[in-house]
Amino acid sequence: MLELGAGTGQQAKWLSERGLDVVAVDVPSSEYAAHRIFLIIEYNGRDLPLPDASVDCVFSSNVLEHVRDIPYLLSECRRVLRPEGWMVHVMPTAAWRFWTTVGGFADIPAGVLHALRHQRGALGLARAVAARMLPLRHGETGNALTELWTFRITHWRKVFERAGWQVEKAYPMGLFYTGWMVLGPRLSFPRRHALSRVLGSACGVFVVRPFQAQPSRQ
Repeated sequence: MLELGAGTGQQAKWLSERGLDVVAVDVPSSEYAAHRIFLIIEYNGRDLPLPDASVDCVFSSNVLEHVRDIPYLLSECRRVLRPEGWMVHVMPTAAWRFWTTVGGFADIPAGVLHALRHQRGALGLARAVAARMLPLRHGETGNALTELWTFRITHWRKVFERAGWQVEKAYPMGLFYTGWMVLGPRLSFPRRHALSRVLGSACGVFVVRPFQAQPSRQ
Protein backbone atom coordinates (compact mmCIF):
# COMPACT_ATOMS: atom_id res chain seq x y z
CA MET A 1 0.00 0.00 0.00
CA LEU A 2 1.09 3.53 -0.78
CA GLU A 3 -0.03 6.30 1.56
CA LEU A 4 0.01 9.80 0.10
CA GLY A 5 0.68 12.72 2.42
CA ALA A 6 1.46 10.46 5.33
CA GLY A 7 2.16 13.27 7.82
CA THR A 8 3.68 11.83 11.00
CA GLY A 9 3.22 8.31 9.67
CA GLN A 10 0.75 7.37 12.38
CA GLN A 11 -1.72 5.78 9.98
CA ALA A 12 1.04 4.06 8.00
CA LYS A 13 2.43 2.66 11.25
CA TRP A 14 -1.02 1.40 12.28
CA LEU A 15 -1.53 -0.30 8.91
CA SER A 16 1.97 -1.78 8.95
CA GLU A 17 1.40 -3.26 12.40
CA ARG A 18 -1.60 -5.07 10.99
CA GLY A 19 0.35 -6.86 8.31
CA LEU A 20 0.32 -4.47 5.33
CA ASP A 21 3.49 -3.58 3.46
CA VAL A 22 3.20 0.22 3.53
CA VAL A 23 5.20 2.82 1.62
CA ALA A 24 4.54 6.32 2.94
CA VAL A 25 5.39 9.54 1.10
CA ASP A 26 5.11 13.24 1.89
CA VAL A 27 6.69 16.53 0.89
CA PRO A 28 9.73 17.86 2.81
CA SER A 29 7.80 21.00 3.78
CA SER A 30 5.14 19.04 5.66
CA GLU A 31 4.34 20.64 9.02
CA TYR A 32 4.51 17.13 10.50
CA ALA A 33 8.07 16.44 9.32
CA ALA A 34 9.58 16.97 12.76
CA HIS A 35 7.18 14.54 14.43
CA ARG A 36 7.43 11.44 12.26
CA ILE A 37 7.03 8.03 13.86
CA PHE A 38 7.30 5.97 10.65
CA LEU A 39 9.68 5.97 7.70
CA ILE A 40 8.47 8.66 5.28
CA ILE A 41 9.92 8.96 1.78
CA GLU A 42 10.17 12.62 0.79
CA TYR A 43 9.22 13.59 -2.77
CA ASN A 44 8.45 16.68 -4.82
CA GLY A 45 4.69 16.46 -4.39
CA ARG A 46 4.21 15.65 -8.06
CA ASP A 47 6.10 12.60 -9.36
CA LEU A 48 5.71 9.58 -7.10
CA PRO A 49 9.07 7.96 -6.23
CA LEU A 50 7.90 4.43 -7.07
CA PRO A 51 8.26 2.23 -10.16
CA ASP A 52 5.36 1.39 -12.46
CA ALA A 53 2.80 -1.17 -11.28
CA SER A 54 4.40 -1.55 -7.85
CA VAL A 55 1.50 -1.19 -5.38
CA ASP A 56 -1.90 -2.79 -4.89
CA CYS A 57 -3.60 0.16 -3.21
CA VAL A 58 -3.18 3.92 -2.80
CA PHE A 59 -4.57 5.56 0.32
CA SER A 60 -4.86 9.14 1.51
CA SER A 61 -6.67 10.95 4.31
CA ASN A 62 -7.58 14.62 3.84
CA VAL A 63 -4.77 15.14 1.34
CA LEU A 64 -6.13 15.62 -2.19
CA GLU A 65 -7.76 18.96 -1.39
CA HIS A 66 -4.22 20.27 -0.76
CA VAL A 67 -2.97 19.17 -4.19
CA ARG A 68 -2.92 21.86 -6.86
CA ASP A 69 -2.83 19.51 -9.88
CA ILE A 70 -5.08 16.62 -8.85
CA PRO A 71 -5.44 15.08 -12.35
CA TYR A 72 -1.66 14.75 -12.67
CA LEU A 73 -1.29 13.16 -9.24
CA LEU A 74 -4.10 10.73 -10.03
CA SER A 75 -2.34 9.80 -13.27
CA GLU A 76 0.78 9.10 -11.22
CA CYS A 77 -1.31 6.93 -8.90
CA ARG A 78 -2.52 5.00 -11.90
CA ARG A 79 1.06 4.53 -13.09
CA VAL A 80 2.23 2.97 -9.82
CA LEU A 81 -0.87 0.79 -9.37
CA ARG A 82 -0.91 -2.80 -10.49
CA PRO A 83 -3.57 -3.74 -13.11
CA GLU A 84 -6.14 -4.76 -10.49
CA GLY A 85 -5.22 -1.98 -8.09
CA TRP A 86 -7.58 0.47 -6.43
CA MET A 87 -7.56 3.59 -4.27
CA VAL A 88 -9.21 4.76 -1.06
CA HIS A 89 -9.35 8.50 -0.39
CA VAL A 90 -10.87 10.22 2.63
CA MET A 91 -11.97 13.76 1.77
CA PRO A 92 -13.51 16.67 3.71
CA THR A 93 -17.20 17.35 3.13
CA ALA A 94 -19.30 20.47 2.76
CA ALA A 95 -20.74 19.73 6.22
CA TRP A 96 -17.23 19.94 7.70
CA ARG A 97 -16.62 23.26 5.92
CA PHE A 98 -19.93 24.66 7.19
CA TRP A 99 -19.49 23.65 10.81
CA THR A 100 -15.86 24.74 11.01
CA THR A 101 -16.97 28.15 9.74
CA VAL A 102 -19.79 28.32 12.30
CA GLY A 103 -17.39 27.03 14.95
CA GLY A 104 -15.12 29.99 14.26
CA PHE A 105 -17.86 32.38 15.38
CA ALA A 106 -18.54 30.28 18.49
CA ASP A 107 -14.83 30.40 19.27
CA ILE A 108 -14.64 34.22 19.28
CA PRO A 109 -14.95 34.56 23.10
CA ALA A 110 -12.06 32.14 23.60
CA GLY A 111 -9.96 34.09 21.09
CA VAL A 112 -10.73 37.37 22.83
CA LEU A 113 -9.80 35.96 26.24
CA HIS A 114 -6.56 34.55 24.83
CA ALA A 115 -5.63 37.94 23.34
CA LEU A 116 -6.44 39.76 26.57
CA ARG A 117 -4.59 37.22 28.71
CA HIS A 118 -1.44 37.65 26.64
CA GLN A 119 -1.85 41.43 26.45
CA ARG A 120 -1.90 41.52 22.67
CA GLY A 121 -3.46 45.01 22.61
CA ALA A 122 -6.21 46.33 20.34
CA LEU A 123 -4.51 45.08 17.17
CA GLY A 124 -4.08 41.58 18.57
CA LEU A 125 -7.67 41.57 19.72
CA ALA A 126 -8.89 42.60 16.27
CA ARG A 127 -6.79 39.91 14.61
CA ALA A 128 -8.15 37.24 16.96
CA VAL A 129 -11.73 38.19 16.08
CA ALA A 130 -11.07 38.53 12.34
CA ALA A 131 -9.36 35.14 12.16
CA ARG A 132 -12.53 33.51 13.48
CA MET A 133 -15.03 35.58 11.49
CA LEU A 134 -13.17 35.29 8.17
CA PRO A 135 -11.93 31.69 7.92
CA LEU A 136 -9.19 30.92 5.44
CA ARG A 137 -9.74 28.36 2.73
CA HIS A 138 -8.72 24.82 3.63
CA GLY A 139 -7.78 23.54 0.19
CA GLU A 140 -5.69 24.84 -2.70
CA THR A 141 -8.44 26.61 -4.64
CA GLY A 142 -11.34 28.95 -4.01
CA ASN A 143 -12.23 30.18 -0.54
CA ALA A 144 -14.18 29.12 2.54
CA LEU A 145 -17.49 29.89 0.79
CA THR A 146 -16.75 28.07 -2.48
CA GLU A 147 -15.58 25.04 -0.47
CA LEU A 148 -19.19 24.61 0.63
CA TRP A 149 -19.70 23.58 -3.01
CA THR A 150 -16.40 21.95 -3.96
CA PHE A 151 -16.25 19.77 -0.85
CA ARG A 152 -19.57 18.06 -1.61
CA ILE A 153 -19.36 14.30 -2.16
CA THR A 154 -20.96 14.71 -5.59
CA HIS A 155 -18.24 17.19 -6.59
CA TRP A 156 -15.40 14.93 -5.46
CA ARG A 157 -17.03 12.12 -7.45
CA LYS A 158 -16.85 14.28 -10.59
CA VAL A 159 -13.18 15.10 -9.90
CA PHE A 160 -12.32 11.40 -9.91
CA GLU A 161 -14.46 10.58 -12.93
CA ARG A 162 -13.04 13.42 -15.04
CA ALA A 163 -9.54 12.11 -14.25
CA GLY A 164 -10.46 8.65 -15.51
CA TRP A 165 -11.43 6.87 -12.32
CA GLN A 166 -14.55 4.85 -11.65
CA VAL A 167 -16.06 5.57 -8.24
CA GLU A 168 -17.21 2.22 -6.89
CA LYS A 169 -18.26 3.53 -3.48
CA ALA A 170 -18.73 7.03 -2.06
CA TYR A 171 -20.18 7.36 1.41
CA PRO A 172 -19.95 9.50 4.57
CA MET A 173 -17.46 8.30 7.17
CA GLY A 174 -20.02 8.85 9.92
CA LEU A 175 -18.06 11.09 12.30
CA PHE A 176 -18.74 14.74 13.15
CA TYR A 177 -15.87 17.02 14.11
CA THR A 178 -14.69 20.60 13.64
CA GLY A 179 -11.08 20.32 14.72
CA TRP A 180 -10.24 21.75 18.16
CA MET A 181 -12.73 24.61 18.05
CA VAL A 182 -15.54 24.87 20.62
CA LEU A 183 -15.62 21.34 22.06
CA GLY A 184 -12.08 20.19 21.32
CA PRO A 185 -11.50 16.54 22.27
CA ARG A 186 -14.42 16.32 24.69
CA LEU A 187 -16.79 14.41 22.41
CA SER A 188 -16.56 10.61 22.38
CA PHE A 189 -16.61 8.64 19.14
CA PRO A 190 -20.14 7.29 19.77
CA ARG A 191 -21.38 10.86 20.25
CA ARG A 192 -19.57 12.03 17.14
CA HIS A 193 -21.16 9.18 15.20
CA ALA A 194 -24.62 10.11 16.48
CA LEU A 195 -24.09 13.81 15.69
CA SER A 196 -23.02 12.99 12.14
CA ARG A 197 -26.51 11.66 11.45
CA VAL A 198 -27.94 15.08 12.24
CA LEU A 199 -25.16 17.57 11.46
CA GLY A 200 -23.40 15.66 8.69
CA SER A 201 -20.19 13.68 8.45
CA ALA A 202 -16.91 15.60 8.44
CA CYS A 203 -15.42 13.30 5.78
CA GLY A 204 -16.47 11.23 2.83
CA VAL A 205 -14.81 7.97 1.77
CA PHE A 206 -14.17 7.19 -1.90
CA VAL A 207 -13.22 3.77 -3.24
CA VAL A 208 -12.13 4.10 -6.86
CA ARG A 209 -10.64 2.04 -9.66
CA PRO A 210 -9.23 3.28 -12.97
CA PHE A 211 -11.29 3.12 -16.14
CA GLN A 212 -9.70 0.97 -18.82
CA ALA A 213 -8.70 3.91 -21.01
CA GLN A 214 -5.81 6.03 -19.71
CA PRO A 215 -6.76 9.74 -19.73
CA SER A 216 -4.33 12.30 -21.10
CA ARG A 217 -2.21 14.32 -18.64
CA GLN A 218 -2.75 17.43 -20.74
